[in-house]
This record gives sequence, C-alpha cells and structure tokens, in this order.
Amino acid sequence: MRHISIFGTSSDAGKSTLTFVIAKILQRAGIRVAPFKAQNVSNNARVCDDGSEIAIAQSFQAEVLAIPTSYHLNPILLKSGINGRASVIVEGQVISQQDVLEYYRDLDTLKPAVQRCFETLAKMYDCIVAEGAGSPVELNLMDKDLSNIFIAEHYQTKIILVADIEKGGVFASVWGTYNLLPADLRSNVIGVIINKFRGELSLFDEGIRIIEQAFKIPVLGVLPYMPFNLGFEDNASLQNFVQQPRQKKLKIGVIAYPYMSNYNDFEPLIADDEVLLEFINSPISLEHFDGVILPGSKLVIEDLHWLKTNGLFEQLQQRRKPIFAICGGYEMLFEQLHDPERIENLEPTTATGLGLIDDEIYFAKNKILNKAEYPIFGLNIAGFEMHHGISQKYPLYFQKDNIQGTFIHQVFDHNEFRTQYLRAICSQYQGFDFQLYKSEQINNFIEACRKRLNVKLILEAIQDQ
Repeated sequence: MRHISIFGTSSDAGKSTLTFVIAKILQRAGIRVAPFKAQNVSNNARVCDDGSEIAIAQSFQAEVLAIPTSYHLNPILLKSGINGRASVIVEGQVISQQDVLEYYRDLDTLKPAVQRCFETLAKMYDCIVAEGAGSPVELNLMDKDLSNIFIAEHYQTKIILVADIEKGGVFASVWGTYNLLPADLRSNVIGVIINKFRGELSLFDEGIRIIEQAFKIPVLGVLPYMPFNLGFEDNASLQNFVQQPRQKKLKIGVIAYPYMSNYNDFEPLIADDEVLLEFINSPISLEHFDGVILPGSKLVIEDLHWLKTNGLFEQLQQRRKPIFAICGGYEMLFEQLHDPERIENLEPTTATGLGLIDDEIYFAKNKILNKAEYPIFGLNIAGFEMHHGISQKYPLYFQKDNIQGTFIHQVFDHNEFRTQYLRAICSQYQGFDFQLYKSEQINNFIEACRKRLNVKLILEAIQDQ
C-alpha cells in the first residue's frame, strides 16, 4: 500500500485539517493509518504518551484517530525564540537553540531522524498520511524541504494537493504547484481538493471542468468553508475562529502577547455557548472583562516586558476581578523570574514579575515534560506540563482570592473544574460537556467532507503498487 503526502498550494490551505479528515476516512475503511509531519514550526505543542514533545497538529490528528502519540509523528519541531533563533526539538527533545542559517546548514544531519520515525510508523501502520509544510515548490528551498519533497521522493508517496480558494488565484496556484513539482512526483499526484469555498458550490462546476480538462488534474472534491474551532495550529488558524454565543453570560479576555503559545487551552471556552472570548493584543481596559487569562508563552520574560511597555502590567497588578494563568502566564504572576542558564534570553537575566504570588521562578536547564492526572484545585485533572520555570513553594498551582494559576495545560478541558470556575464568577453559568461537543464536531466535520470527496479514487490510488 502507498503512503500519502498532503501538499498545500499555499500556506494555511487546510493541510492539517485535511490530513486528519483523509486519515480518518481511510481508518474507517479498515486501513491502519497514522499522521506524520517531518518538520513543523509551531509554538503550540503537547506532551506525548511517551513523554516527548510534538506539535499540536500531529497530536490532535492522532487524537482523532485514537492512536498513541509519540515523537515519531513529528520528528522535528521548531519553536520561535529571540532574535530569529529557534528551539530545535528532535525526536521529542530539545537539542539546541539555532538561527535559521545554522539550522539549514545542519539540515542533512536531521534527515536520519526523519527517516527513522517514518520507517518506524511504516512498520506499525498500513498507510502514513504525511502533512507537508507551506508550499512544496518554493524553488529556492526545495533542497532544504523535509516535509514535502524529501518525504515524497524518498518514499514515493501518492500526493493530494489542497488549494485554498478563499485566497484567490486558485487556478494559478493549482497549475503552478503541479507543474513546478519534479516530473517523477507529478505522476504520483492523485488530484486536488479545492478548500474553503464560500457560496453555492455549483458555481465552481466550470472550475472543475477547467482543472480536469485543461490541467489534466482530477478534482477530488470542493469543500465549503466550514468553521472548525479545534486543533488550532498557529496564529493563522487561530484568527479563523468563529464564536457566536447565544446564551452569553461571561466575557473572558485572553492576553495575546507576541510569543503566546498553547492557545489550544482555550478551545473549551471558544466552544462554550455561555462565554464570549476575546484575545487582547493592545492596551485596552481590562475592567469590562469578567475574567482575564494569562496564557502560555514561549518567551516569558520578553512577553512580560511587552506587558510592562503597554500598560497591561499595571492593570493586572491592580485588578480585583478574577485572573487565571497557565504555564508561562503562571510564571509571570511571581515576584521575580530568573534565567541564569540563558534558556530564553541571550544573557543571564532576572525580571520583576507581577508580584501576585509570594515566590520566585527559576528557569532550569532541563525542560519538564510530563503527562498525567494532577491533584490541583481540589480535583484530579488530566493534562500536561511543558516548562523550564520552577517554583519551590507552588510547583503545580496557586489559588488565593482572585488569583489562580497552574503549570498544567488543558485544565479547562476538565468539565467539572471549568464549570466550578466560571460559576464562581457568574452564578447563572450552567456549563457543558466539552468532550461530547468535541467528538460531535469532529465527526460532523469529517462526514461533511467525506460526502464531497472522491474517496473511491483515493483508495484506488493507494492500492497501486
């Protein structure tokens, strides 16, 4: 059986989403399938079942497929750092801080890790659905492209193109991407999916005829624009969230500092019909928010400095309404933050925190990665830790008066905790079952896509030896 590559004709075409959709359709056809992305660039990550770290997209895809998570799904992850540098995470562990030139210079040394992971999965599953990155035909970077060309050529994967019609220029993007592919890969293209179509789908019937007859590329389906408020991979996908709470009882603000990370923590609040969620990226008044949340941060001291320069720092210090903080945001609540090992900064650095918790944070060289059930806020809450900062007095969480915080991600996924927390702010709050909502959203989305995709052609293509 052949493996599949999902290539976008542009960035944010919907590759991550179509990867789990196609993988789930194949799985329901009786095929053992796993998602894969050789290299991802994202500050949104999760801890795997094996204690390693991968990008949220591959973790979410595995969750949809109900398969174990491990670093094999995403062997290389880059997280943005200061001054154009990035944390390079290989096979689930941080190995270095590099700038982009260093990374590309050492790229060949990373290919064996990619191959090891892909081939390990290939022994365990019948078909790997490998998500590409950006466009596969950036001609000046094709020799440095691990996620697209390297995988497609090395493993002769079958290729599905995904084109975002909302961006405009869909015909040029399809024609250009297909014809700029190496000749041997063009023969592996199954077809193209036209994604994010707004309006009456029949209006694109002539477009299908042009692509199939003039371009000689099968159209596997035209998918309508469908909001999907789960599995946010990056800022681009986050900006697409749609929220129209019909029973709004609470307004919650999330401080969206420049290096905000792990904003998947707020998917339960985005889904909540009683909550209006707003991301705050400018120095507006916080007074009209019932609750304010400080999310995770890839560069905590940098984001703390951002708060200080725009006036939000003082507002948070003086606030008497609820503040909740997670991971990097939690660290900002302390009196002092110390980075002697230069984990996030170019030089040993100490910064003054918000002073709302009576302890100090020290950034340790070894990153804490753990996935477990934690006894916090009087409940046992499943989640994960992913941080360098350590507090001796409050190693997991803090709770006093209007201030609550924790190192544990996914705390709002817990129905009982979320209901208790929000009901304490507004007694009229009722709550909902996020896990049921999530399951229904995923299944409905996949089914809506399946009805519009040529699944038979895809299945026939991967059976081709």
